[in-house]
Amino acid sequence: MKNYSATNLAFIFSLLIISLVILFIFIVDTLFNLEANWNYIFLFTGLSFIISFICLRILLFSYIYNRIKLIYKTIRKRKRGKGLDTVKFNRNKDLIKQVDEDVNLWAEEQSKEIKKLVEMANYRKEFIGNVAHELKTPIFNIQGYALTLLEGGLQDENINEKYLKKIEKNINRMIGIVNDLDSISKLESGQLSLKQKEFNPVNLCHEVIENLEDVIKEKKINIQVIKNYNENKNIIADKERISQVFSNLLINAINYNNENGNIKIEFFEMDKNLLVEVTDNGIGIPEEDLPRVFERFYRVDKSRSLNTGGTGLGLAIVKHIIEAHKQTINIRSSVNVGTTIAFTLKQA
Repeated sequence: MKNYSATNLAFIFSLLIISLVILFIFIVDTLFNLEANWNYIFLFTGLSFIISFICLRILLFSYIYNRIKLIYKTIRKRKRGKGLDTVKFNRNKDLIKQVDEDVNLWAEEQSKEIKKLVEMANYRKEFIGNVAHELKTPIFNIQGYALTLLEGGLQDENINEKYLKKIEKNINRMIGIVNDLDSISKLESGQLSLKQKEFNPVNLCHEVIENLEDVIKEKKINIQVIKNYNENKNIIADKERISQVFSNLLINAINYNNENGNIKIEFFEMDKNLLVEVTDNGIGIPEEDLPRVFERFYRVDKSRSLNTGGTGLGLAIVKHIIEAHKQTINIRSSVNVGTTIAFTLKQA
């Protein structure tokens, strides 16, 4: 497409000038009865029109081109950085259209960048607020127990050991929060380095259950591990991280289960992957909350979460670990029926 902006302007101005000249000659001829030869006049005005049109077009095109090129270069430098010395500018295209397209594209990019910055600012604000909220409870608990002991409780055999154990419990909770924060920070920033090796996931699951034996006995939970295939199947994954996945899912299933509840961990062979399902018959999750359960700090039952000491990061960590292994995870649940979280692991 040719540059019609300068052409149109040149044509209009030339036509206007020639029209004025013809009008002037006509008025003068009429007033003074000069009996001018209109054939020569029209030939002269025609040549004048062509010459003026060409001259005006060149001047206007040069004027528009030079100024728009300056704007164009400024936009391109803003977009690509100050290192851009030369700008490819097509003189055969509509200059205004080129600049308009680039301005709109640049504005759209800037809008996206601003939106991203706002989201990051909100993320930081929300993250800091959640961290402060999570740490506040154990810190205040430790402060209260410590003050009680310092004010004479340390000599009271009825409370000194009890309060020291409560202090230890809250310190362990803080350590858990800090560890979870460290994990989620590395996972969300992509700094997680997977140390993948071959191992048996069923055996790892039993090891995690043994480590949680005290919690399981305290709540009288019955746990079943069911392998739905005959021969042993190994997987390729980061053993430590998958252990964290089993641990987080089991702790979640225990905390949100009823006393004497059941938890079932099943392993299924599925093409090149193994499918793992962790099912409990606990309180369940409302349907409207299911899309958000893998979000950081999101809790379905906030009051119950505070009693169980959860950080609200467990499922977010699980999701990031599974996705870091390029595998999938999903959840299904019904209130007062139970919850099933299923994820895949790559077979060796």
